[in-house]
Amino acid sequence: MQIIQTRRRFLAGAAMAGAAGIVGLPGSLHAEPPLETTTVRLPLWVGSSYCWAGAYIAGELMRAEGLTDVRYIEGDRSVNQSVWIARGETDFSVNFAPNQVASIAAGVPIKVLTGLHSGCLELIAKESIRSVTDLRGKRVGVNGFNNSRHVWLSLMSAYVGLDPVNDIQWVLTNDVKPTELFVEGKIDAFLGTPPQPQELRAKKIGHTILNNAVDRPWSQYFCCMISATTDYVTRYPVATKRVLRSILKAADLCVSDPESVAQQMVDRDFETSYDYALQTLKDIRYDRWREFDPEDSLRFYALRMQETGMIKSSPQQIIANGTDWRFLDELKRELKT
Repeated sequence: MQIIQTRRRFLAGAAMAGAAGIVGLPGSLHAEPPLETTTVRLPLWVGSSYCWAGAYIAGELMRAEGLTDVRYIEGDRSVNQSVWIARGETDFSVNFAPNQVASIAAGVPIKVLTGLHSGCLELIAKESIRSVTDLRGKRVGVNGFNNSRHVWLSLMSAYVGLDPVNDIQWVLTNDVKPTELFVEGKIDAFLGTPPQPQELRAKKIGHTILNNAVDRPWSQYFCCMISATTDYVTRYPVATKRVLRSILKAADLCVSDPESVAQQMVDRDFETSYDYALQTLKDIRYDRWREFDPEDSLRFYALRMQETGMIKSSPQQIIANGTDWRFLDELKRELKT
C-alpha cells in the first residue's frame, strides 16, 4: 500500500484550492457540527482512472472543509479496489455499481452513498461485429474471470439473450493491454475504459457497439458509485457529509470547467494525458448525480446479477444492507441550483 503525495502534486493542488471559491462552501462551517476526524483515505489508481476525476480533484475541497489530512492511497493493483476498502486500507471507494453490489452481497461492511456519473464504458469490436448479439462465438478479451470487465460483459451479453458461459470465447489478456491484442487481431472485442476507447478512436481502429453513456438500458443508471466503510459513516457522520459534498462539488466542476479539471489531473500526477483526460470529461456524464436515483441503479444491477447467479441476495437485501442516502438527500437540497 502506498500513500501518493508529491511536491508537484502539492503545489498544483494549491491552484485547485481556488475552486472552493468557484463552487462555494457552506454558508458557515461554524454553523455545522464539528468534525469528528480530519483524516480521510481515498483510493487511487494512477494511469487507469481518467473517469474518476470527480473524486481525485475533490481533495483540495475537502481540505477547505476542514479535512486537513486527505490521503490518496494506491493499494495492491492485482486486486480490485473493492478489496482495498474491505481490508480497511481506504475509507471510501469509487467503484462500478456491480462491484459495489458484489461487496454488499459478500457481507463487506460498506454503505453506498451516491452515484458519481454514467458513461465510462465502451464495448469495442471489429467492424464485422455490429451488436452485442454478434458476440456469439467470438473472442472477447478480459483480464480475469469474475472481475469488473468480465462481470460487465456477462451482464451485457445475458441481457440480450446470450449465455455468457457457453456463447462467448473468453480470452484472458493477462499482463498484455487489451488494445494491443485487439490491434493484433487476437481478440474480436473487449470492454474499454478511458483512455482505451479514446486511443483507438484516434487511430481509427475498431468501433463502439455499446456505450453506456448513450445506449439503453445501461445509460439510464450510474456506472460509478461512491461508498464508505460502515465504520467511517457511523463514527464520523459530519466528516462523511463533508467528503461527499466535496466530491459532488468536484463533479459539478467536471461539467462546468472540464479544461481546468483535466489540467489538474495531469499537474497533480493523477493521470498522464491532458487530451485523454479532457475527452473523458466531455464523454461521461458527471451531471447525472443530480438526475438519477442511485437506489434504482443498485436495484437494476442487483437484479441482473441475481438472475445470472452472480449473487444470491435480492435487490431489496442489497439496498437494505448496503446503502445510506441521508447525506445525499441533504446535499441535493443544499446544492440545488
